[in-house]
Amino acid sequence: MSVLERDALAESPLADLHILASELGIDGYRRLRKEQLVDAIVTRQSGGEVPVADYAEAEAEVSEREIDPEPDTTAEKPRRRRGGRRRKSEDPDASAPVAEAEPAPAPEPQAETDRAEETGAGTVEVLPNGSAFLRVGGSTEASDGDVYVSAAQVRRCELVSGDRVTGPVRPPRRSERYPSLIRVETINGRPAEEVAEGTRWEDLPAAFPEERFKLGSDDPTVKAIEWLTPFGKGSRVVIAGPARAGKSEALRRLAAELPAEDLERIVVLCGVRPEETGEWAEGPVAPVAALHFGISPEALGAALERGVEQGKRIAARGGDAVVLVDTLDAVPAGAARKALAAARNIPDGGSLTVIATAGEPFGGETTVIALDVTLAAAGSFPALDLLASGTLRPERLVGEAGAQAIAQARTDAGNQPAPG
Repeated sequence: MSVLERDALAESPLADLHILASELGIDGYRRLRKEQLVDAIVTRQSGGEVPVADYAEAEAEVSEREIDPEPDTTAEKPRRRRGGRRRKSEDPDASAPVAEAEPAPAPEPQAETDRAEETGAGTVEVLPNGSAFLRVGGSTEASDGDVYVSAAQVRRCELVSGDRVTGPVRPPRRSERYPSLIRVETINGRPAEEVAEGTRWEDLPAAFPEERFKLGSDDPTVKAIEWLTPFGKGSRVVIAGPARAGKSEALRRLAAELPAEDLERIVVLCGVRPEETGEWAEGPVAPVAALHFGISPEALGAALERGVEQGKRIAARGGDAVVLVDTLDAVPAGAARKALAAARNIPDGGSLTVIATAGEPFGGETTVIALDVTLAAAGSFPALDLLASGTLRPERLVGEAGAQAIAQARTDAGNQPAPG
């Protein structure tokens, strides 16, 4: 990550500063004023430690504020520190006695119930501030029975949305609204310690995709992609074409048709039109990051990396994840190649599939879906350029007969007369 000068930071939008602070691991950055945030970033970039005390109050309020935007005015004020303490107006040399020590409050009855540990189980949903909830009862919707998971536990166990977690739970204390997870015992059916000590992603084996995604859509574009440019679990896919060829629309339609069961879909919008973020938000898969083209390339690359890291952790634990990216053109080339290279099919394990839009293929893709801007402009769909498209080792996905049918379709497309 490049080091930015104070003047450049001061002129940056607050959203960019939040992204940078998150990458630098600055706790409580969302509660800081802009000038404080700039100071914290400069300090961390220079290798210094940002004082934790500055953010203690903000961290203590996370679990309540993320649930209830309205502050609870009935909440109990912090108690005074135990022991004697002089008032500012008292003269230390005066003969009048100082204030007597306040008696320690009696133990709260709630503390006794904390000893009785109940086991909680649910699906993790990570919140923007780093903490999370276990959605219980087999539902992904919020409920009063959900269990709060602290940001520290999320970081320590590298939890991601979609993880299935169990562990002991304590009831809510007097000022709390939800029960809290005491510790993480299992992640996706495996002991948490075993998951945390897994093999590095770069050292995991990779095989060519062999399980094709069956979309079953009546949409002509999606149907053509499924049968003429097939892809599967672990594929590295680029939807390529010039501007206005329909790349973003094709990606959005694919996202809607990908099977939601047992597949974590992660959408990262980096460098799109502001209007497109609303269209994605109204669709079946909400983006985990939605940054328009006015954001700096470094911030876009950081958002892309976070989305890919989320998918990698799911795949490393035996799950299947798909990261859909619109678009690679706006991020630095190195970050784009790194994101594409992360896709892999892990033998006897999980898979990470990356599907991204770009003006041109990067190289290294297992599937290229090339779109023809002339066909798209004429409203002729599917606007697929078969000669520029292709899948590496298609027989592994559709069998020998399917691969021959694809080859014949490409030959027929090459024999078509050029438009007059």
